[in-house]
Amino acid sequence: MEQLNEIAEKLKLLGDKTRLTMLTLLKDREWCVCDFVDLFDMSQPAISQHLRKLKSQGIVNETRRGQWVYYSLNVDDKPYIKTVLDQMPETDTLLATLNKRTNTTCD
Repeated sequence: MEQLNEIAEKLKLLGDKTRLTMLTLLKDREWCVCDFVDLFDMSQPAISQHLRKLKSQGIVNETRRGQWVYYSLNVDDKPYIKTVLDQMPETDTLLATLNKRTNTTCD
């Protein structure tokens, strides 16, 4: 029963469109918080809050490089999340839908 609760909590996070989009983008590469701020036109604290929730459930990893924090996907041991992400559009399609490019803004 514990495993069921754990999986339900992780899948609940995917019910948010912003977090699901973030995870879909992370399928191809790591992203910096500042990239997500630009991409989603959201404040840095709001983006950080989404990523904090994903990190707390072990769905993303974070790496600090200087003043920037980069996030990468951590779902190798979560096949149920991988299955959901496999059904999502490709990065280029998703970025086109968001009317954005893949340029990074963090330096």
